[in-house]
Amino acid sequence: MNEIIIDVGLYENRVAIIEENELVEIFHERKEDKKIQGNVYKGRVVNVLPGMQAAFINIGLEKNAFLYVRDAVPKSMLNQNIDIKSLSIKDLVKQGQELIVQVIKEPYGTKGARVTTHITLPGRYLVLMPYNTYVGVSRKISSEEERERLKKVAESIRPEDMGLILRTASKDKTEEDLKQDIDYLVNIYSKIDRERNLGTSPRVIYKDFDLLGRTIRDMFTKKIDKILINDKNKYEDLLELSSNISPNLKSRIHYFERGDDLFKVTGIDSKIKSALDKKVWLKSGGYIIIDETEALTSIDVNTGKFVGSINLKDTVYKTNIEAAKEITKQLRLRNIGGIIIIDFIDMTNKEDEENLINVFKNELKKDRTKTTVLGITQLGLLEMTRKKSRNKLSTRLLSECPCCNGTSKIKSTDFLLTKIEKEAERVSIHTSAEGILFELNPFKLKEIIEDYKDMIEIIENHFNIKIYMVGNEDLKIDDLINKKMGRIIDIEKIMD
Repeated sequence: MNEIIIDVGLYENRVAIIEENELVEIFHERKEDKKIQGNVYKGRVVNVLPGMQAAFINIGLEKNAFLYVRDAVPKSMLNQNIDIKSLSIKDLVKQGQELIVQVIKEPYGTKGARVTTHITLPGRYLVLMPYNTYVGVSRKISSEEERERLKKVAESIRPEDMGLILRTASKDKTEEDLKQDIDYLVNIYSKIDRERNLGTSPRVIYKDFDLLGRTIRDMFTKKIDKILINDKNKYEDLLELSSNISPNLKSRIHYFERGDDLFKVTGIDSKIKSALDKKVWLKSGGYIIIDETEALTSIDVNTGKFVGSINLKDTVYKTNIEAAKEITKQLRLRNIGGIIIIDFIDMTNKEDEENLINVFKNELKKDRTKTTVLGITQLGLLEMTRKKSRNKLSTRLLSECPCCNGTSKIKSTDFLLTKIEKEAERVSIHTSAEGILFELNPFKLKEIIEDYKDMIEIIENHFNIKIYMVGNEDLKIDDLINKKMGRIIDIEKIMD
């Protein structure tokens, strides 16, 4: 069974992807998160830096956006095949000039967003590229016959002076399916293009889908048997969006009556907890150790309890094959990016080693994020890279422990706030309690009271229940205990 489980909360929305009853990907999006990648803005050039071949663009955010020369080349020059290296940024943009730009990289730390003047618009089956005439097909469509068919169809229906990239979802789709997607995207671009001479700058003129919208657009394919969502209003929104994007799949979207923690009921919570462990057990009894650092991630494969039934060579081979499949799943689930080094158990047979690499590469085809297998090093280690797309799961759910100067990890405050919300919801629906009392370690209690008071009030008002919190020095720093429920006056007596 392949499913998408969507938990809509007051603090954040969470999406879990289930393939063959196994959790393979998890996405989080805070309500206060302002994801802007893909958004289109009307901006104004505030500074041109010839020495850096770049310009700063005011698009209305806290920090000015950054425009490189190669991202500023106008459409007319792109179609003339001009050598970009010969161009200077001062020849392309002027201070005070208004530009329509799209964010291609989120702001990070002290750096502003990176933008481009080359707008691209993703649809269900393809990506529209109004600034070039290139036609490409997703690498994940491996059939040469299907690739050629799609290219011919795309060439025949692409808008004049525009390009297309056929996404993986375009496989086996008809010309009519693709044409509908193109018409939808061309309409969006026409609205964007009209804004060039309308209104003031800086301002946003097009917003990309949020997490739930991207889920329907990018992940809701015929391979998904069911979508389960626990919010009635968002359920209606998904039905409407599906009617426009994938109407034949609309009946697979189901509403889960609120009252129980959806991730807890479906077993997702326990699977997420396992995904934060360094050691991952294999069904055979072997295991892998995953060590994540800033520079790279190392993965070590061990036979563990698995002793096999034939000989050592067979035991090693079976363990490596099983580990290869589990590693590809863990890379997606934990969203590990950058350089990855895998220490499979040494094999003396070259044919077995080649089979292992082939199995590994085939499993990686399930990953929507770009991966590159560089091969086996002289030290016998498999070296690969995976594109960094968003924060790792461990970064999202864990934080450095203040007691040991970061040598260990604890559950993040985001994690605890979600738990408080879910428990408040459960108590308000299933009991007559007027209030709920949580015990926390004093360190976390101080942090939540000082930095997240507004969020606690939102939870209280939404579920009409009073939340009290007290410190308990005997608790671990990331522990959370629901101590008492009942009338407010009773809880206040306990607090005193």
